[in-house]
Amino acid sequence: MKKRKNEKIWDTRYRFGDEKQDAAVRRMAQEMNISETFAVLLYNRGYHTTAEAQRFLRYEETDFHDPYLLADMEKAVERILAAVERGEKIYIYGDYDVDGVTSVSMLYLYLRSLGAEAGIKIPKREGEGYGVSMSGVDAIAQAGCTLIITVDTGITANAEVEHARELGVDFVVTDHHECRSELPAACAVVNPHRPDCTYPFKELAGVGVIFKVICACEMKRCRENGTPLSQGLHRVIWEYSDLAAVGTIADVMPVVDENRLIIGMGISRMEKSCRPGLAALLDASAKKSDMSGVRKVTSRTIGFGIAPRINAAGRISDALIAVKLLLEEDPEKAKACAEELCEINRRRQSEENRIATEAYEMIENNAESDNDYVIVLASNHWKQGIIGIVSSRITERYGLPSILVSFCGVEDGDEDPMDDGKGSGRSIKGMNLVEALSWCDELLLRYGGHELAAGLTVKRANLPEFRRKINEYAREHLSEEIFRVHLEADCEISMRELTMKFAQELRLLEPCGTSNATGNATPSFIMRNVTVRRLYHTRDGNHTVLQLESDGLCMTGMYYGVGEGAVGFEAGDSIDLYFNVEINDFRGVQSVQMIVKDAQVSHRFVSRLAHEKERYEEIRQGAEFDDGEDFVPSRDDFARVYTVLRREFRAGTSVLDQKGIMKLVNLPQLPVLNYVKCKYILRILNELKICEIEEIDEDIYRFRIFFNAAKTNIERSSILKKLKGQCNAHCHQGI
Repeated sequence: MKKRKNEKIWDTRYRFGDEKQDAAVRRMAQEMNISETFAVLLYNRGYHTTAEAQRFLRYEETDFHDPYLLADMEKAVERILAAVERGEKIYIYGDYDVDGVTSVSMLYLYLRSLGAEAGIKIPKREGEGYGVSMSGVDAIAQAGCTLIITVDTGITANAEVEHARELGVDFVVTDHHECRSELPAACAVVNPHRPDCTYPFKELAGVGVIFKVICACEMKRCRENGTPLSQGLHRVIWEYSDLAAVGTIADVMPVVDENRLIIGMGISRMEKSCRPGLAALLDASAKKSDMSGVRKVTSRTIGFGIAPRINAAGRISDALIAVKLLLEEDPEKAKACAEELCEINRRRQSEENRIATEAYEMIENNAESDNDYVIVLASNHWKQGIIGIVSSRITERYGLPSILVSFCGVEDGDEDPMDDGKGSGRSIKGMNLVEALSWCDELLLRYGGHELAAGLTVKRANLPEFRRKINEYAREHLSEEIFRVHLEADCEISMRELTMKFAQELRLLEPCGTSNATGNATPSFIMRNVTVRRLYHTRDGNHTVLQLESDGLCMTGMYYGVGEGAVGFEAGDSIDLYFNVEINDFRGVQSVQMIVKDAQVSHRFVSRLAHEKERYEEIRQGAEFDDGEDFVPSRDDFARVYTVLRREFRAGTSVLDQKGIMKLVNLPQLPVLNYVKCKYILRILNELKICEIEEIDEDIYRFRIFFNAAKTNIERSSILKKLKGQCNAHCHQGI
């Protein structure tokens, strides 16, 4: 592999030994009747007293911030409600990802509930591209619209807003992407990232921003109608929090403050009364109910079940299909629409794998880019809607920022320097991708996005210079330290602590984010020196199932995204694990399951094996045993090795390595046969002509079984006699 991967460093947020911390954890555990490990998780999240922890776990509607603290909120509400009152035709202009689709659906449902006439405009990735366009504005104006409300887009649409004004169309911009130096000259611009916005929480998704706009509208209507504010807000939260939750999770926003409220209340809404479209997607993604028949919904359910299917529509088809699903009230029609999205998602997965394979080959075969800090790739054959996902995979695989550019539609041989390429990029913590793109501003037609994800448009002729310049930025602004990935676990844990009670406690932290960057991250743990009893891959070869043993207990681990040839260890190895915990519900039977995020052969295992090899050489040369060393094999040990060799030989195998033999011999619930014993057993079996065994390379043996051989007394072995003679009075006497 030519490209460097990030060095992975495992850290723990909590280590026992600090008297003050430990006392606080024990006190919370006792007062709340929870495990000390769960109390550690609360402590890590900044809740150091029982009162703080209980407040965190029991969030309420009253914890929402006043939406009117957002800059321009009053202007936005006035213009929207005036348009509704006057019967103006309103168009909702959104993005084609999950955040945009849920935002569009939410605002459309709200405006419809007020009796407004509303249209929807979501551009197609291919042909129109991201954001507000001049042609889109023209089409909406020709349809008789006088107000456009953007959701999850529009913060950089300065020219388009001005063009709309000239056509007699007003804009209300709601967005959450980073602002440029000059805001669009709209009637209102609602974005928590505005430099002049003092809103106390900046990390709302686009759907979170429009959710706050709807709350503000409802507050104004309540004041005018004499309805209690709490009543109006409760109705809005109940009605739209599910859509807000889906969009917030899909956009990987920090699960803290208002986002935690939105997601938590949205999940509750989905469990109690799920709208038909979301219910159909839950069913389609096979993440349904427990024995009681109650639908179980988590952040993971949404992030890995619902979100990819909604996203798929905008990536390779039409996002309006997903909007139609979310608006559908008939369960049967919703089911049919969900099935369509699932089929689109399957096509997306196939296309994604194809593009990823091509991209990996380009990276591995391009020696010129070996020293690049930012991977920049381009192709005529990549769908624009897929390259963002592939960019994420590349960044995760190589530990480097990556940008993929698609010139889709251009045939090989017809390339023109003036071809427009649509790009999508992902970054790593420590490099703001939007800032890096601004460094290359003169080479780009347009760009925008977030710190870790962004989009761009670039001419083919400018691509080489763009690659050079963005790497220049990276080399000037980044240090080697950012290429060290710190995987931060909450604490180290033993398998004995992974009880069903503890797994159920973990659910109290929901909703959780996907990483420490998302605030209340899904709890993660480190477990060391775990024996891999068995491993096998899923049918598609993309995932690995691990049968693990520690402390005499066994548990299953799922290693998603790591398939054949990528695991880095095998059955019989002792490994360290970095993982999450979940409750697996299979056919009504619940069990605790590890979700492995990273794994490596344990240092103790490697050191022990190296030590045993060293001791074997010393003992072979005549050294005495140390106290407690057990290197003299028993009759049972000989029988175990001989049985394995006989079975393998009958099956047609005649060559095995030492590690392979030990793996076959060391079955669960049997004493571990160490390296020294195994080496001596093989030598003695050959010496006594029970088998013919030849060491053809270091620890690699060719063997043949004599099935008609006469019974032999192992005690006759001169090798065994010498070995016993080296055993001092304190060691095990063996046979």
